[in-house]
Amino acid sequence: MEIRQLEALVGIAEHRTFSAAADALGTVQSNISSRISKLETELGAELIDRATGSLTESGNIVVDRARRVLHEISAIASDVSELQSDIRGQVNLGMIGTAGRWIVPLLLEAQRERYPHIALRITEGTNSAIEPQVANGHLDLAVLAWPISSPELVESDLFIEDLLLIVEKTHPLASNDGPLTLQQVSEFPLLLPLPDTPIRREIDEACEAVGVTLQPLVELDGLRTIASLTFDGHGPSILPATMLSKYLQQQFVGLHIAEIDRRRAVLVQRRFGFPAAPVRAISSLLHDVVSSLEVLPKGVYRPSKAN
Repeated sequence: MEIRQLEALVGIAEHRTFSAAADALGTVQSNISSRISKLETELGAELIDRATGSLTESGNIVVDRARRVLHEISAIASDVSELQSDIRGQVNLGMIGTAGRWIVPLLLEAQRERYPHIALRITEGTNSAIEPQVANGHLDLAVLAWPISSPELVESDLFIEDLLLIVEKTHPLASNDGPLTLQQVSEFPLLLPLPDTPIRREIDEACEAVGVTLQPLVELDGLRTIASLTFDGHGPSILPATMLSKYLQQQFVGLHIAEIDRRRAVLVQRRFGFPAAPVRAISSLLHDVVSSLEVLPKGVYRPSKAN
């Protein structure tokens, strides 16, 4: 089994066709076809359905393993460079949008100063979109909302943040003194995350504990979309405190809800395997930029101050 055969299979999985995989790998389509055929012969299994161009069940299994093998191979040079005090390489980082808006600028500034030869590629999305990409090795690390569902991932606390009801200042609840109750909130239709997403689970568990049912105006998978709809005047929502930027505070207000706990944000990576030097460096740097801030964004707290 050769590395270039595994590269060819992963290339087809990621680029969908033999020709596109050949372009990505800097070769010709006939070479890709030959490598795949030899790999299939060695394994005694069809890896690609020639009629549809999609991976077979065996192909998916091999691709998952191949990604890990190729990741470990690329880590060799990075680990050697670490011994020479010159960490080089690429790190693919996933990030939920609510964290990215304030963490990414801090991370980039620190990375340019401490690790100028590390290339960062940042993918923004929801837990449901990013978590599988970390598990299959497409992403090295990710900042996600707790809880994490995949048993293949391990997590470490990064920060916690308030979940607030975001309403326009003209809304009937905006003038309320002190924290709201979920009973008060339930009297108004809300823009809510999809069921079984991390924040929605926290909201639903809090509602179940006090016997309250919220009224969904619409349910969406994506907090940034929910925030955009709220700030465009389509209705209130329950969002992380960092979504309410300073320039929006003239028109909107964030209200605490007594029964809803703060949200945990965690840094996740694969449970098995030894991360390459650049990945370890960026992981440490993410924790450093949060823990070293003298003043955190409003509504954001360090894990030690959760209670």
